[in-house]
Amino acid sequence: MTNEPLGTAARSLREAEEAADDESVADRLDRQAEQFERMAEDDSGVDHGRLARHEHALSEISDDQGDTPVADHVGEALAAITSYRETLEGV
Repeated sequence: MTNEPLGTAARSLREAEEAADDESVADRLDRQAEQFERMAEDDSGVDHGRLARHEHALSEISDDQGDTPVADHVGEALAAITSYRETLEGV
């Protein structure tokens, strides 16, 4: 992975996926992780709007999971996304 914050987000989401007990939550995390893995390789199409949509979806997952390892890993991913967004121009 070439873009470290996005790669970190992807790895954290994979860890969250592994920690998930609920198959539907694991599936959602898998889809999110796949997208961040692709963005880490080629971040040319990444913008604030796209990342905001991911942040919203991940925040919902985290909120639904409460105080669990899943939520902790998702929180790590969100922190990495925030770090990446600070490098983008705009908003």
